[in-house]
Amino acid sequence: MGIIKLNQLQECTLSLILKRADSDNSKIVLGEVNYKSCCLEKKRIQAIMNQSTVTQTPINALELPLDREGFFGTLIRELSGTLQELVGLEEASGFISVVGQTMSREIDKEYKSALKVSNLSRQQVSEVLVDLKKRIKGGFYIIEESDKKIVFGNHNCPFGEKVIGRPSMCMMTSNVFGSIAADNLGYAKVELQETIANGNFGCRIVVYLEHTEEAEEAVGREYFKG
Repeated sequence: MGIIKLNQLQECTLSLILKRADSDNSKIVLGEVNYKSCCLEKKRIQAIMNQSTVTQTPINALELPLDREGFFGTLIRELSGTLQELVGLEEASGFISVVGQTMSREIDKEYKSALKVSNLSRQQVSEVLVDLKKRIKGGFYIIEESDKKIVFGNHNCPFGEKVIGRPSMCMMTSNVFGSIAADNLGYAKVELQETIANGNFGCRIVVYLEHTEEAEEAVGREYFKG
């Protein structure tokens, strides 16, 4: 076995090593210890020292997926899910639509005030709905529009992945779009042709502005000027 000089271990460590070396009949010289015994003891002492010097990350510095948006998104998802399970999809959608309709009045009021107008034109309605969704991190855009209907596409839901499996949450969009359109243009019928909530890659939402044959055949909710 090789011999090394003990010139960096603390005095207490040397004492422990000497005691163990005596019992192992290892060769000891003043300032020198058996190589194998020294390495084992050094590792043991180092492990103890490492355990005693480990610093814990402060609680407020922990990286956790928790923030205000995530919290309220989860809250709405769980509320809508509970409603769907207790009263069914249709009834749950009805409850959420009431909230959406109330919110739409406030949103409509804010935009009119900012634009300094008493009523929004059709073009302003479509622009307001896209802008609204953009402000809450949605990815809505206009596919086509005319005096008869506005077709919206979307690639990013404001609720993120929390909307998946919760189609009742789409009533927020339906009611905000339908109520704002109807309050300014007289009538609206919203058809949710495709939604992320139902597993589609994106959303396709049609807002009918007139009682056309196409609108009559569409499956959706109607809204009237309040």
